[in-house]
Amino acid sequence: MSSPEAPTRKLTIARAMSEAIGQEMAADSAVMVMGEDIAKLGGVFGTTTGLLEKFGPERVRDTPISETGFIGAAVGLAGAGFRPVVELMFVDFFGVCMDAIYNLAAKQSYFSGGQVTCPMVLMTSVGGGYGDAGQHSQCLYATFGHLPGMKVVMPSNAHDAKGLMLAAIRDPNPVIFMFHKALQGMGWLGTVKRSITHVPDGDYTVPLDRAQIAREGRDLTIVSLGLGVHHALDAAETLAKSGIEAEVIDLVSIAPLDRATVRQSVGRTGRLLVVDDDYLSYGVGAEVIASVCEDGAISLKATPRRIAHPDVPIPFSPAMEHHVLPSAGKVLEAAQAMLEPAL
Repeated sequence: MSSPEAPTRKLTIARAMSEAIGQEMAADSAVMVMGEDIAKLGGVFGTTTGLLEKFGPERVRDTPISETGFIGAAVGLAGAGFRPVVELMFVDFFGVCMDAIYNLAAKQSYFSGGQVTCPMVLMTSVGGGYGDAGQHSQCLYATFGHLPGMKVVMPSNAHDAKGLMLAAIRDPNPVIFMFHKALQGMGWLGTVKRSITHVPDGDYTVPLDRAQIAREGRDLTIVSLGLGVHHALDAAETLAKSGIEAEVIDLVSIAPLDRATVRQSVGRTGRLLVVDDDYLSYGVGAEVIASVCEDGAISLKATPRRIAHPDVPIPFSPAMEHHVLPSAGKVLEAAQAMLEPAL
């Protein structure tokens, strides 16, 4: 007689992140949280909800509006044996604290010959679509992925969010943990329902260096991360009605980048489309395409294409902003153009 299936427990990404942090704080007294409005408020994006009540103000610390100060402090704490989780409320603010992130956190292990590591998680929100203009709407994935010494991850669903956060806190390297506002599950933001998934209440990790096949297919490979994965899945569902089966790859991590999974998929399908919420030039899309084109064993049936935000500041006007953002419609149109001879 088979045992009954465990009941489904669906969480938002925000809930999954806060649960993961709470579990690690309970298991390891070295884990602490710092950032603006993360204590009493529980984080503007719900990442630390309930932690202050459980662990107190010594381990859940509201900070002044000084990213350079508290992220620099987190680097020092990591070097002294703590495992800080620090929130940079919007990724756009990295400009005022990049020295602490890249010249300190990312290089601490290298400069010390591995004697002083930096087990620090920097979680930050990304993405537009809310009329927040050019200083609160960027993604900047490629900026962090380009800099050696850090791991850079981003979940597309709540299950992966918890597993990635648990893995990130335990990792000896600094990890940039990005979360897209449109997937977070905060009521005032709205959310993609597909991102709200079953999340086990126990302990598990999701690898920080491995892509996942979100949908299997034979005719076209669509590669993305975060919100772009859902654009790709929506487009794939529409293509399936015409008998076209698109394979969708969720990168999960861009540093390290799982080139092998992408190459294996494109080797089967012969077509590659990359969807990226970041700026077009010098981005993740270009790196993924280069990784495939550098493999001489892959025979392409169509020229690879990429969809990304054009190289302009993100507009404040909602009509202009949504015009430049990637969407399922843009993915579908590009896919159909690549597949035209097969349709």
